[in-house]
Amino acid sequence: MAASALPPIDRTTARHVVAASFLGWMLDACDFFIVLFTLDNVAHSFSTSLEVVLLAPTLTLVTRPVGAFLCGRAADAYGRKPVLIGTITIYSLIEVLSAFAPTLTVFLVLRALFGVALGGEWGVGTSLIMESVPPSWRGTASGILQAGYPAGYLLASLMFLLLPVLGWRGLFVLGGGAIVSAIYIWLRVPESPDWLARQAQGAGAVRQPGMLEVARQNMALCVFAVALMAAFNFMSHGSQDLYPKVFLALERHVPPTSITMLAVLYNLAAIAGGVVFGVLSQRIGRQYAIAVAAALTIPLLPLWTLPHSIFWLGVGAVCIQFCIQGGAWGVVPAYLSELSPASVRATFPGLAYQCGNLIAASNALLQTRLAAWIGAGLAPALMLSVGLAALVVLVLTLLNARLHPQSTLGEHAP
Repeated sequence: MAASALPPIDRTTARHVVAASFLGWMLDACDFFIVLFTLDNVAHSFSTSLEVVLLAPTLTLVTRPVGAFLCGRAADAYGRKPVLIGTITIYSLIEVLSAFAPTLTVFLVLRALFGVALGGEWGVGTSLIMESVPPSWRGTASGILQAGYPAGYLLASLMFLLLPVLGWRGLFVLGGGAIVSAIYIWLRVPESPDWLARQAQGAGAVRQPGMLEVARQNMALCVFAVALMAAFNFMSHGSQDLYPKVFLALERHVPPTSITMLAVLYNLAAIAGGVVFGVLSQRIGRQYAIAVAAALTIPLLPLWTLPHSIFWLGVGAVCIQFCIQGGAWGVVPAYLSELSPASVRATFPGLAYQCGNLIAASNALLQTRLAAWIGAGLAPALMLSVGLAALVVLVLTLLNARLHPQSTLGEHAP
């Protein structure tokens, strides 16, 4: 669909789309992190071990690609808005039902179903926001959308302070308040003008290609996108999963209050980085903005892990998350959306993201085994794994930019 064929974009409406998409992703991420913060409480409640309850986030991770595919295909066929509302409503309901799970088995089943909704929300929300804002806004909107993830982490951290009052079940009920974002979308956000325009031209009357057909026709694009997102997720999870409780607490003996303070600071930095690099991508192109963020990450790795003072560890963590979770990731929604074939724009970005996430699911295990093999603590393993992932992101994005210099804003597939 040529840009000239689309109706003019109402900027007030576009602002509502950006706000709603950010809110949906933030509350989705918040509900996910509530589980991670309360794992030991859930284990105690069901009289089981922490290792068994760890199946909950694992099942959520495994089912995310299923949600990305199912919700994405539904959004490509029936529209972004109704599917996004349905997805948010479902994960909000599942969050509340999890609070009343009578047994561990029921709880685990619900967390697996939550993964389907979690996997579907990001891709559908990305397609809605990228098709509903002016092209000159896409970089900034991308950064704001992705900032919802660290913002959700921050919100979950604040909610965790209520644990002594509400208990873990009360926090899950509170997490069900995410449905407010679905209500906001229903009241203030219209359907994607791009999707409506394609439907008006008769796209709905023509057989739409299946995902396998699209994959066969765009095999190089699919391989590139999944490999890139796997590297992105190794970079992201590699810098987050073991860092607070294992590295800072157990190896650097940082007090819990200081760890909380550092987590707040580096998540604020991630939010800022998403906006800064999103704006930068509008000026120099998506691929080059990602490459800059990945390149800056590598020399910062020693500052992030080698100091023993809380101050310098904090400086390193803030800089790393500004570049990784904010800088590089902030460009991803716009980049994947613009790379996607139009007929699967709600399916392709989310599915590539979640398949890459699934590949990176072994990150924590790999880092701990690497640390044991090196025998010098977790710091070298963190630097090596995150550094290699950043290098892969840098090489892939620059390679694509070289092969397709006309597509630095992602208008053509690699």
